[in-house]
Amino acid sequence: MVLLTAGAAAALSMSSHAGEAGIGPKFKGPIGLQLYSLRADFSNNVPATLDLVKKLGFKYVELAGTYGLSAEEFKKLLKDRGLIAVSAHFPYDRYKSDPEGVARDAKELGLKYAGCAWITHEGDFDEKECRDAIDVFNRAAFALAKEGIKFFYHTHGYEFQPYQQGTLFDLLMKETDPKTVKLEMDVFWIVFPGQDPVKLLHQHKGRWDLMHVKDMKKGLQTGALTGHTDVSNDVALGKGQMNWPAIIQAAKEVGVKYYFIEDQSPTSKQQIPQSLRYLEQLR
Repeated sequence: MVLLTAGAAAALSMSSHAGEAGIGPKFKGPIGLQLYSLRADFSNNVPATLDLVKKLGFKYVELAGTYGLSAEEFKKLLKDRGLIAVSAHFPYDRYKSDPEGVARDAKELGLKYAGCAWITHEGDFDEKECRDAIDVFNRAAFALAKEGIKFFYHTHGYEFQPYQQGTLFDLLMKETDPKTVKLEMDVFWIVFPGQDPVKLLHQHKGRWDLMHVKDMKKGLQTGALTGHTDVSNDVALGKGQMNWPAIIQAAKEVGVKYYFIEDQSPTSKQQIPQSLRYLEQLR
């Protein structure tokens, strides 16, 4: 059984009426939850954790595995709770070795999007690893498109290694097919390496279909290109250093289609309701 702490229960009580959690006068979503945010709870009890996701007011979810259940079993648990799986992350090595298998799994789960959140690499991300990923992503996107599913890459910060007059991220954007390889902006992993999310949203308009709304602890130094930091640096939306009004406005302007809260902190159950409340009041 998954229990809300007193803090989480209090925050949840402030949320808007059922079915519209996170939606307010300015932010219309649609807002979902990346289920990895509750990974510890899922490892103990999948049905009870999905009950919690529903109680928090979410309708849309993004998957990061099915916790030992088959795609059919997990999909049924979601359907029983009125939850819709929009997207999911699959490992890079699976896209590399078996993109058709990923496409079959994604179709069985009923997904609109299937993506990759980490490119396997050693040390600093380099040009060869980037070009390998470009090939993997283009092939994966083709395999998924045949099943009516869109491929996306989730930014993670290490892609901004310098390259020629720009970065390896620029190379990735230039050499992947803009019609089939879409992007999920994780705002944390744009700001942490020292990039500007508003600028990148406009620079690659038409590529950003999805967004992880994730805030960063105030005072945390940026500029590292590792793609790693302590999960305690994830804070509730509005408590950190992100300029959410400007970011959300830019996201609307460039056509982001789905937003997902991803909170990997040890206190995610308390912070998720706070993040929803912030979005409801966003100006």
